[in-house]
Amino acid sequence: MEKFTTLTAVAAPMPLINIDTDMIIPKQFLKTIKRSGLGVNLFSEMRYNEDGSENTDFVLNQDAYRNAQILVAGDNFGCGSSREHAPWALLDFGIKCVISTSFADIFYNNTFKNGILPIIVNEEDHAKLLDDASRGANATLTIDLENQVIKGPDGGEIAFEVDPFKKKCLIEGLDDIGLSMEKIGNVDKFEKGMEAERPWV
Repeated sequence: MEKFTTLTAVAAPMPLINIDTDMIIPKQFLKTIKRSGLGVNLFSEMRYNEDGSENTDFVLNQDAYRNAQILVAGDNFGCGSSREHAPWALLDFGIKCVISTSFADIFYNNTFKNGILPIIVNEEDHAKLLDDASRGANATLTIDLENQVIKGPDGGEIAFEVDPFKKKCLIEGLDDIGLSMEKIGNVDKFEKGMEAERPWV
């Protein structure tokens, strides 16, 4: 998993509330177990017209936001089914941070495990960030995970909270497999001890 320390990128405003995982990545694209290739179908039903052409009104189809790596989203982002394809699709598109006033619990935990930082802010700070994100090409935010602050384009700062263990995993680029591999020495030691104590097993 790629390490997350500091991210400076364009933020796209998406103030819709209750964006569920089926809106993030519709069910017809869940046939794969690969983490790559899903970005093209991110927000598919909002992003494309019925004929497959781009919906020019959708924020990520606008030139200023095509390369956005931060979403400032509405309340209860990631609700609905627990599909892990949702953070996979976000990350494959290039989204590395989602800011909202609240997240669905399973989606919230899945984002950390896939290298995406979800940030919860209060309504006042959320309104400021949406305003910042509405500036198009100038909608650049800096996410400083180490110091737990969001820096706006005008230099203002917003502090945020994050679980210390989840923060450590993001900063060090450790997913569940990476965490397990950190203990490989203990695993080897245990197995050798078992071989010595119970050679018949």
